[in-house]
Amino acid sequence: MIELKKKLQAEIAALEYELRNELPKEILKAREHGDLSENAEYHAAKERQSYVSARLAQFHQRLKDLSMVDVSKIATDRVGLGSTVVVYDSQKEMEVTYYLVTSEDADAAAGRISTTSPIGKGLLGKQVGDEVRIVIPGGSRNMEVLRLTTIHEVS
Repeated sequence: MIELKKKLQAEIAALEYELRNELPKEILKAREHGDLSENAEYHAAKERQSYVSARLAQFHQRLKDLSMVDVSKIATDRVGLGSTVVVYDSQKEMEVTYYLVTSEDADAAAGRISTTSPIGKGLLGKQVGDEVRIVIPGGSRNMEVLRLTTIHEVS
């Protein structure tokens, strides 16, 4: 979660720089071209300014939401945000490792699944030995939780 906060802070810094430094210069330069009603550069710069402002608001809200997560309230013996879970997938007939992350950090190919994804939701709250049937877009999967490392055990 610390990496996500750093990533969001970096995005915020880059967007704030663009909003405060680059876009005003582009808008000023475009104004110099004359008639604003038919000035495509001006309209593009203003649209970009609106977009950047909206993204900044989203990133600030997401950072605020993340700061509200109380890691001490995440269970120490159950699957939760930040957990690494090894399951036996009976359809694939193999062990699969998942790392439960926020939606921004999700990368299914790397085994990083969101807690809001079907598999992530299905595993939340489970303990070692629990069996779960998870409905996914392609059907369903039967899994057994074999091993679990929670966010508390990772440093």
